[in-house]
Amino acid sequence: MIKFSQCVDSMRTSEIRDLMSVAMRPDIITFAGGMPNNDLFPVEEIDEIYNGLDDKTKKIGFQYGPTPGYPPLIESLKEYLRSKGLPVDTNEIIITSGSLQAINIITKLFVNPGDTVITENPCFIGGTSAFKSYQANIVSVPLDSNGIIMSELKKAMEGEAKNAKLLYLSPYFHNPAGIIYSKKRKEELLKYLDGKEIILIEDDPYGELYFDESSKELTVPMKTIQPEVVPICYTGSFSKILGPGMRLGWLLASPEIINKAQLAKQSMDACSSTFTQVLADQFLRKGKLNSYVERLRITYARRMNIMNDSLQKNMPQEAKWVVPKGGFYIWISLPEHIDATEILKESMSRGAIFVIGKTFDPMGVKNNCLRLAFSHTPEDEIERGVKIIAEALKARL
Repeated sequence: MIKFSQCVDSMRTSEIRDLMSVAMRPDIITFAGGMPNNDLFPVEEIDEIYNGLDDKTKKIGFQYGPTPGYPPLIESLKEYLRSKGLPVDTNEIIITSGSLQAINIITKLFVNPGDTVITENPCFIGGTSAFKSYQANIVSVPLDSNGIIMSELKKAMEGEAKNAKLLYLSPYFHNPAGIIYSKKRKEELLKYLDGKEIILIEDDPYGELYFDESSKELTVPMKTIQPEVVPICYTGSFSKILGPGMRLGWLLASPEIINKAQLAKQSMDACSSTFTQVLADQFLRKGKLNSYVERLRITYARRMNIMNDSLQKNMPQEAKWVVPKGGFYIWISLPEHIDATEILKESMSRGAIFVIGKTFDPMGVKNNCLRLAFSHTPEDEIERGVKIIAEALKARL
């Protein structure tokens, strides 16, 4: 009999990946995948960039690179982050293979088996999986429409999570909840954390995808506030603003943390893809990111509005949701007695799928919610798919 390690025994499959085989069927409308639509990728821009590279740079792209990242990309990324007000002159950057690797690295640096990590509930499944792979004890704290509920966070940090090593937050167009933290909630959070012995992971893969200028001011990272009340590890990604296949993310943190992060990354993959780093660097340097992301904002806002209008027309009054101001997702909450798995089965039989709530509960229990991603679904299918899910829900009420 094969005996796996304890960290593997604690892992569980992602319902999202399990649904992908179903999502490939042509008769299924899928709201499951939190990913861009293939038709939105900047193919022409990347073709132009690659064809404009000299042979020396192309050859560099095929080679191993420094563990911290391709030096020109680090410089162009610094300027991009500087434009967001982030402290790039007093912090350092490491390029990672997606922001999930950054989360893995941070966990590897600070968490021993049995240590406590505080997360939101619901929580990004990738973060949960990373923490569990290092045998962390996860204490989750519920969200409301403005962010993590402070009274519940205080209760946790003064009780079962008193000695927590990490606090993991995704404040900007949360996956899966779709919310953005209010300015007041972030201020309350930082005031409470002041002086605490904990590392804050501020995960920001969706912050650029705000739908209007009034929401932009809410996307200002907490790490822009200096000096930091606790060490903040700011993570980001090109996955949602360029393409997930690039497999590029970053970690911005103090020199002390980045020095150890380089050692941790060397044991994982030595370096991220130089080839895609070359392309991402040129995408930034040639000023293509801003115009491309503006196109994404317009498209995603339109898709969200189509979905929200359809939800309002078709969903029973028991279904509640926050209209997102950016990102990819609408999170639908249902009465406590509703089992989202049963709704999914009914909906799948009718031709539409989504992700059930317990996928995002770190304990894998709370299951009266649905995550609908509007980012990948063709616009002409959104309303029909929502109607199917609404009918499936009504059949189970």
